[in-house]
Amino acid sequence: MRSTKRLAAGALAAALGVTTLAACGGSDGTKASGTASGAGGKTVTLVSHDSFNASAPVLKAFTAETGYTVKVLKSGDAGAALNQEILTKGSPRGDVFFGVDNTLLSRALDNGIFTPYEAKGLDRVPGDVQLDKDKHRVTPIDTGDICVNYDKKYFADKKLSPPQSFDDLIKPEYKDLLVTENVATSSPGLGFLLGSVATYGDDGWQDYWKKLKANGVKVVDGWEQAYNTDFSGSAGGKKAKGDRPLVVSYASSPPAEVIYADPKPAEAPTGVATGTCFRQTEFAGLLQGARNEAGGKALLDFLISKKFQQDMPLQMFVDPVAKDAALPAEFTKYGTKITESTTVAPDKIAKNRDQWVKTWSSLVLK
Repeated sequence: MRSTKRLAAGALAAALGVTTLAACGGSDGTKASGTASGAGGKTVTLVSHDSFNASAPVLKAFTAETGYTVKVLKSGDAGAALNQEILTKGSPRGDVFFGVDNTLLSRALDNGIFTPYEAKGLDRVPGDVQLDKDKHRVTPIDTGDICVNYDKKYFADKKLSPPQSFDDLIKPEYKDLLVTENVATSSPGLGFLLGSVATYGDDGWQDYWKKLKANGVKVVDGWEQAYNTDFSGSAGGKKAKGDRPLVVSYASSPPAEVIYADPKPAEAPTGVATGTCFRQTEFAGLLQGARNEAGGKALLDFLISKKFQQDMPLQMFVDPVAKDAALPAEFTKYGTKITESTTVAPDKIAKNRDQWVKTWSSLVLK
């Protein structure tokens, strides 16, 4: 599975001919890989999925404030990175793990890979995203919404209102218009499935997917193919002559279409079906057995600081969790604020995820 929308943002930038800077590997003073930091050393190692990104000035500010230098150890997608930490429990490869989201959280907590720590400044983070607030084994860092995006030009040309809800997507007027990702191989695909489970319940989501299949939904392996090839509204999709004006993507995709475009359009060419969203929350935690525990705690404090939180949106295309962190103008001008988003409790996801994926595959792929 892909980790979250940062991979999507990177692929979108590539489709638009833009080169993005990685969070590690030279220019910002961090290091790309290596073993965990030595006890009491001045390096703190952040283990993450491949999509972590932060600006050079912000990481340098952390060093200036604390004396610690961040080393980023990227470890594949979120699931693969987490599995490696489970396998090395007690002898971790780093000090802090970033990137476990609410679809994987129970797996991490049940395996006991984190040492509890209540980060400084947590009082600035809403309680509804503090999914482990009684034990503080993980700290919420960011949120994002998986939502159906639509091609504004297509619907304007057809004089057809774009869909806004899960129910709309099974209506005859939207037949053969939606492309989504394989639930078994894609994070946004899984999020869209979980959104349908939250909307229709344990007894209703399967019937919904039968209707969606009958209405011509197209399923592809991953986000990049869906968004940058099949979706007619994206820059990549236009080049590829995509013919699907609806795609499962992210609420932050429309601002990205503007930010990476040259020249920049007056408004985003794509919109968001606000009634189709599933909320992801990402967490970080102090790894059990961390060699630089003090540095790890300092890094967790920094990850929810106003400085880091305000840097995230344009680095990873996620929303900050800190209430005092302002969104960049591009997000507020070209994006859509999602006021209501579905979610599923992490323990329920952990209990049912594999069976949901198996059942979905039998219903939709056969």
